[in-house]
This record gives sequence, structure tokens and C-alpha cells, in this order.
Amino acid sequence: MAVITIVGAGMMGTAMCWPAADNGHTVRLVGTPLDAKIIAAIKATRIHPRLERAIPDGVCAYPAAELAAALDGADLVISGVSSFGVDWFGQTVGPLLASANSQSAGRALPPVISVTKGLVDLPDGELITLPDALRPMLPAAIRAQASLNAIGGPCIAHELAARRHTAVVFTGRERPVLERIRSLLGTPYYHPWLSTDLTGVEVCAAMKNAYALGVGLAVGQMEAAGPDGLAHLYNPQAALFGQACYEMRRLLPITGGGEDNAAWLPGAGDLYVTVFGGRTVALGKLLGGGMSFAQARAKLSGVTLESVEIIKRVTRALPKLAARRRADLADFPLLLHLQEIIQEGRPVDIPWDAFFANI
Repeated sequence: MAVITIVGAGMMGTAMCWPAADNGHTVRLVGTPLDAKIIAAIKATRIHPRLERAIPDGVCAYPAAELAAALDGADLVISGVSSFGVDWFGQTVGPLLASANSQSAGRALPPVISVTKGLVDLPDGELITLPDALRPMLPAAIRAQASLNAIGGPCIAHELAARRHTAVVFTGRERPVLERIRSLLGTPYYHPWLSTDLTGVEVCAAMKNAYALGVGLAVGQMEAAGPDGLAHLYNPQAALFGQACYEMRRLLPITGGGEDNAAWLPGAGDLYVTVFGGRTVALGKLLGGGMSFAQARAKLSGVTLESVEIIKRVTRALPKLAARRRADLADFPLLLHLQEIIQEGRPVDIPWDAFFANI
């Protein structure tokens, strides 16, 4: 059996305790400095306050101050931090991994696999994955040898914690490492597929948050309009879903990712499950219901909105890529309209006639 350390006690990070513990591993759940209340609640009651479920027997919870002890002897590290915590992970966890590796003669550096979703836009408009952005933040001593991997695909934390059948993608650039991680985490209900197309999987994992917000616009419009017999505005939702998949497919080759991801678990699969609820769709519904972004943001005060950040980053990159003839802005009317709503304060006015422009 292995020692698996999960860094980040949010909902998805904590949900990874279930497949890890069910396989008989020693599981250490360590909170970030923002997770102090969650770790305290788990220590007191064994119940995660947001998942509203007792964590599996044998999982040991650690506060951030005990991060070094939680990482000692780990065979696998799961990063459960948000996209806003990647810098913290590199600056805090990286040196501890480097120190443990240097002090343990002959011990391999444990691979890292992340549930974090997001992209980073560089000054020239290039978009890179979070694992690629993390690498230069690591100490030089381990930078080259660190194995940085990620999880994509449709997975709701509540459902994983309830042991519902869940199909995901483990992605990284070294297939043997991915196979080892699958052997540690795969269960009769948690089904990981493997892909060495790290860029393709991670682009979809990030963009599905942006586009779920887009589909949420129609849900908000439907709720604001009220019932109309059998007409529920499912047609607009489906059209927005289709445009979202189209735009993801157009973005993938620009970033160096494989287009097939848009129609597989990382793209359409993850988008499908995301539009059923959560903070991203909650924001879309408020906007579709008539609120301005400022009003909706105030109503969701204190909620982490990674969808907003990914929209800002990618729409900041696209004009630069278009100027270099790497992208055609006509391929992204939905994403650009989301940018107008969020950054320019414009009301929702879905650009239907601009959809599927290059088909």
C-alpha cells in the first residue's frame, strides 16, 4: 500500500480521499492556510462541512502548519488547490518535496496529480497549462525530474464521495507514471482513462468552466421568463452547449491540443456535468436573469469564480493570437460575449447569428 497526500481540503481535493482510502492506502488530507476551518471541523467531527459527509475511516487530517509531516514519505501527491493557489503550491510544497527528496537517499520524487483547472496566458498570447506554469516555480533541484500530471473529465465532488460511477482522464507526458497513478486510485466506481495529451485535456478542463457559464445564461433566462406550457428554453441551452463544444474544438489546435478532446470526457463530458449546477452556472443564471456582472458578483461575494478568471485570460490572449494569424476571432463569439458581460458590463445579448461561423 502507498502513502497518498492530498494538499487542499476543498470539495474536490477531499473527494479524492474516497478512491484513495478504498484502495487501502494511507491517506493524509492537509489543508491550505485557507482551509483552517475545514480541517478543524474534520478533526472535531470527521465531517467535511461542505461535502456534508464523514470522510473515510483512516484518513488523517493535517493543518497547513503540518504540511511537511503530511508530505514525508508520500508516494503520490494530489493537488487540490484552486487555480489561485498554484503559486502557493509551487512556493510552499515544492521546497518541501525537494527537501524530502534530498534527505532520502534513493527515494524517487513522488508524482503530483492535480484536480486544479485553469490556463495561464503569456505576454505574447500563448496559453499554457497549469502544470506547465507550475514547473518553473519549483526549486531548481527538482524542476526537471518532477512529474506533473492532472485530472480532467466529468466529476462532481459530491458524487465521487458517494461512490457514484465516475469516468475521468489522468493526463501527463509519461504514460508509465499515469499507469502507476491509475493503479493507486482506480476503483470499481472511479474509472480513469489515460492521455498523454496534457495540453488538450487541460484546455478543455479549463474552458468547460467558461462555457458552462455561457449555457447558464439560457437557464437564467428561462427561470426569469417563468413556465410557458411545455416550452422550457431547452433549445437555447442545447445550442449554447453546441457552440461551446465548437469553440473548444477551435481553440485546441491553437494551443497544441488534440481536437478529439472536445467530443470526449475532457470537453463535452465535463461541460455536460458542469451545467447542472455549482457556482459557475449560478453566476450564469444571475446574468441571464437580468443582473449586471457587478450585481451578480456582489451576490456571490466570497465565492471563488475560476470561470471568470479563465474568460479574462483567454480573451486577453485571443486578440494577440489573432494578430499573429494563429486564431480567428470569428470562431469565438460566445466566449467574446462573455468577456463583454464580465469586463465591460454589457447586458446579455447572445450573438446567435455569429455562431458556427466557419462551418
